[in-house]
Amino acid sequence: MRILQLGKFYPLKGGVEIVMYELAKGMSERGIDCDILYASGDGETEKISLNEHCNIYRSKTVIEAKATKISPSMISILRKIAPNYDVIHVHHPDPMAALALRMSGFRGKVVLHWHSDIVRQNHLLTYYRPLQSWLIHRADKIVGTSPVYLRESPELQQVQSKTICIPIGICECSGDAERTAKIRAEYAGKKIVFSVGRLVSYKGFEYLIDAAKLLPDDYIVLIGGTGCEYDTLNNKIQTEGLQDKVTLLGYIPDDMIHEYFDACTLFCLSSIDKREAFAIVQIEAMAHAKPIVSVDIPGSGVPWVNKHGVSGINVSPRDSQALADAIQHLCSDEQTYQRYCRQSRQRFEDLFRRDNMISACLEMYNNLI
Repeated sequence: MRILQLGKFYPLKGGVEIVMYELAKGMSERGIDCDILYASGDGETEKISLNEHCNIYRSKTVIEAKATKISPSMISILRKIAPNYDVIHVHHPDPMAALALRMSGFRGKVVLHWHSDIVRQNHLLTYYRPLQSWLIHRADKIVGTSPVYLRESPELQQVQSKTICIPIGICECSGDAERTAKIRAEYAGKKIVFSVGRLVSYKGFEYLIDAAKLLPDDYIVLIGGTGCEYDTLNNKIQTEGLQDKVTLLGYIPDDMIHEYFDACTLFCLSSIDKREAFAIVQIEAMAHAKPIVSVDIPGSGVPWVNKHGVSGINVSPRDSQALADAIQHLCSDEQTYQRYCRQSRQRFEDLFRRDNMISACLEMYNNLI
């Protein structure tokens, strides 16, 4: 059996890229040939051998527009290598990958991984919809990361019979104890509310900052990440005199992120709309046995991932008071806090380990071919 993961991949900035990489790496570790084809974002196009069962093909990006890499050479590369595969696993949304598959002449099985509806560029969906419709109907199986998103997506209402839910899974990691201790010492005497993500509008960080104003002085909110909203959020913190309550950490290197999860008291996700389809950061927090305050976004998988009353608390989007109340409730007493810590970790064990995701996908591939 030979599999090709097709879609946007580099750099590893979001959930789609992470899932592609972990699927390919996990399959290859089990002796399954599983390659990747993506449009390169750094100009490099040389093939990479990840291991004896995984090659990474990179096509040249000519231009990037509306979060889509335009890479005509992806079409020619895919036409050349497509006959080598039994299954092409294409990751949506990615118009370039969909076009390459359409023009490849591939006759094998197609898996469509539906990570998200197209929400932000809705006006462009008018032009992309015919290709998207072809892709939906061409797919032999459609994978969703949560049952909620599969059920609620308006684009998938007529193809529910060929959908399957395979939650995203990650490896268990822990931070360096010494570096974790330094973070805790820097904020000694504080309950640390941690959040991380791209600083963009739909992440709703301004509501988390407003929530910080409502928290007692023994709380500190740490927000990691970079993005176009940095100056706006920083100005808000300065203008409202919240320098002692909120810190923008900026970019956190991959080799430091686990220390922040270990050091924090709880994790908060403040996103406000369906562009947040799953939020891998939630399961990272669960892997570190941290309770979560999240948002009940209609039609999104976010509140399904963070099960209300089990791994944490879900509140209405754009409600700073509700965020502050939920944060304080989780920390109201040690017994309550420890119960949520245990339940958060157990939910990770039950649903969100990488091995679970790899096994479910491998079973799906075997059933298809």
